[in-house]
Amino acid sequence: MERMYRVLGFWTGIFAVLFLVGDMLEASILFFAQTGVFVALSYLRLSERAYVYIFGAYLTVFFVGFTYYTTFIMVPGVGH
Repeated sequence: MERMYRVLGFWTGIFAVLFLVGDMLEASILFFAQTGVFVALSYLRLSERAYVYIFGAYLTVFFVGFTYYTTFIMVPGVGH
C-alpha cells in the first residue's frame, strides 16, 4: 500500500510541475504540498487499514473543498 502513496506522490508531482510551467503558482504550490505529504506518508509503514482511512479522509476533504469552490467562489464563463 505504501507504494501506491509513492505513485500518488509521483502524479501529484507531475501535476505540480505542469501547473508551475503553466504559470498557475497557487495550484502548483498546493500540488507540491500534496506530493510531500503522500511521499512522507509512504515511508511511515502504517497498516493497510490506516492507509485506506487516510485516503478516505483525503478524498472527503477534497470533495468538500472542490464543491465549496465550484459553488461559491468560481465564476462560470470568466477566464483570466
